[in-house]
Amino acid sequence: MSAATVTDSVASGGRNRRPGQSAGRSILVTAILLLVALYFLVPVYWVVVAATKTTEDLFATNGFWFGQTFALFANVREVVAYDGGIFLRWFANSVLYSGVGALLATYFAAAGGYALSRYQFRGRNLVFGTILGGVLVPGTATALPMFLLFSELGLANTYWSVLIPSVVSPFGLFLCRIYADASVSPSLLEAARLDGASELRIFHTVGLRILTPALVTVFLFQLVGIWNNYFLPLVMLADQDLYPITLGLNNWRSQTDRLPEFYELTTGGVLLSVIPLAIAMIVLQRFWRGGLTEGAVK
Repeated sequence: MSAATVTDSVASGGRNRRPGQSAGRSILVTAILLLVALYFLVPVYWVVVAATKTTEDLFATNGFWFGQTFALFANVREVVAYDGGIFLRWFANSVLYSGVGALLATYFAAAGGYALSRYQFRGRNLVFGTILGGVLVPGTATALPMFLLFSELGLANTYWSVLIPSVVSPFGLFLCRIYADASVSPSLLEAARLDGASELRIFHTVGLRILTPALVTVFLFQLVGIWNNYFLPLVMLADQDLYPITLGLNNWRSQTDRLPEFYELTTGGVLLSVIPLAIAMIVLQRFWRGGLTEGAVK
């Protein structure tokens, strides 16, 4: 079969594809994407609507539409002012746990993944496999052993009891190694060595910049995971002043049966707790776009 015959066959195959088939597939994909979007957006919409209602409207009106009284700002003021501003303390604690924990976890994951990818040493795959095994262990299974260990060290019921476990991300290390294998060129590192750069300088000036899209992914995964973590702070913390938002809001929710006004506090607090994650996603998504298009034009 000649090259011209192959070309004509491919061209005719493209022409024989009926427009109705392509349109049908496009409609099906669009419908699936809309359903997935609704699955994630409907709960957020309900939170926004519920945060605008009084307790009476919350139960007397449609859950997916606004009540007779628009009480959003009153609810937010009540959330911020209740119990001497304890919500702001929980909010600051969550920012500390998730911000510092995600930043350190991302740096350690990048350092470990870069080292396992670019350096050859005995037992490298064994180390990688052992760390990767941490992905298979659920956090709930390790919470109690960590509590016993931290109690022996005198770190239970302190900031460190939540921060230290948060700086470890086996999945982040796995992702950084895979990304480094694909994107960090050995010849580029060798050129930096010939220029007299130290290994640490090469990692910080070359490696981290190339790994930026992977680092953003690890940071966001760790940020969301720590921000939404409930079980670890529940096990580790007894002092209400050390609570993150998740634990504090659950404390408020548990009081709704005897004090109905806590419904307004809970829904308003949930709305405020979503805002930082939405901001982080909007601000950092441009790094994903940059990573996806990097290298597309040479």
